[in-house]
Amino acid sequence: MIRLDVDLTNPGQFFGCCGVFELAQRLWPGAVAHFDGITFIVSEGDLATLVEKTTRAPLDVLEPGNQTSSALRLGGPFGLRLDWWKSERGLKTWAGRMSVDRIATSLQRDLPNTLLAGFFDDGHVVTGADGKKVEPYYFDGRRGANALPLDVGFSSDALSLETVAYSATEFFTLVGLQRFRPESPRLRVYRYRAWATPYPATLAALAAANATPDTGTLLQFESAFRTDQRKHKAFSPAVPVTGDGNE
Repeated sequence: MIRLDVDLTNPGQFFGCCGVFELAQRLWPGAVAHFDGITFIVSEGDLATLVEKTTRAPLDVLEPGNQTSSALRLGGPFGLRLDWWKSERGLKTWAGRMSVDRIATSLQRDLPNTLLAGFFDDGHVVTGADGKKVEPYYFDGRRGANALPLDVGFSSDALSLETVAYSATEFFTLVGLQRFRPESPRLRVYRYRAWATPYPATLAALAAANATPDTGTLLQFESAFRTDQRKHKAFSPAVPVTGDGNE
């Protein structure tokens, strides 16, 4: 069994859980998962094995000439194509010189460290194979809350600041969004439900998108612009949805 502490108001942690489930059910067929309060539970497997196999799995670039938006393939025992950003452009947070595969490879290499420091709560400056810092995708709501120039008074990108990244949150969100897509009530606003019923991945994806009845908490976040050029975005912290509010 895999049990993860999760901050449900952090969309990165929620979809990171979805990514963990996506890979777990490929290693342990028949696994189901659900949220029990602030705990995410996968019925089969163990986290150390999952992280080890994920770290060792080849990550192939399927469009070598497309540095920013190339589809990827996580090989090994997973055989998972990652290309959700081709159709879900509102959720895509990176642009310009940010390389989708360099970020993913750097985060993947760092995953073993997350087992030593709280998994989703392991945060530090992430570096690439060349030793240079690598900025993550900004899926993590903790980064999003401190990345918007209107909120903090300056752009961390423009000043080239080295800031803390959470590798497990960022990498497993990249994986999780391939199957688990949020509901979108309006442009760049998204909702997800922390489903409370143990489901296989196919049904869990529907519940996460608020497409099936469930008693789990429903939350809403924004994919907000974090630079003046309105190219790069970040997931904001989420708030619970009550009735028809939060519009």
